[in-house]
Amino acid sequence: MKKEVKSTVSKGLPKISPLGDRVLIKELEVESVEKTAGGIFIPDTVKEDRGAKKGEVLAVGPGKFDDGRHIPMEVKVGDTVLYQWGDTIKIKDEEYVMVSESNLIAIIR
Repeated sequence: MKKEVKSTVSKGLPKISPLGDRVLIKELEVESVEKTAGGIFIPDTVKEDRGAKKGEVLAVGPGKFDDGRHIPMEVKVGDTVLYQWGDTIKIKDEEYVMVSESNLIAIIR
């Protein structure tokens, strides 16, 4: 008999449940400011994209199945993570990113 595995969703979020090993993330605005030798302040938003982004996990899928064996997710709702890329989706005028767990780089503690 197959064990039922459910998604986990943050409270206050529209009803969306990621499937498989997908994670719904709200990108966090990280802005640090660098000062040049001449005294000019350059925010990170002006610099080129370095690839990794920081976000908060809002919803987590149940995990994936491999040869009938359930592989649970390593992240949970509320974790702050670094991720490479994902699909941008819009829910009630808010932008979110749907990411496969394999595209997560790290959990920030």
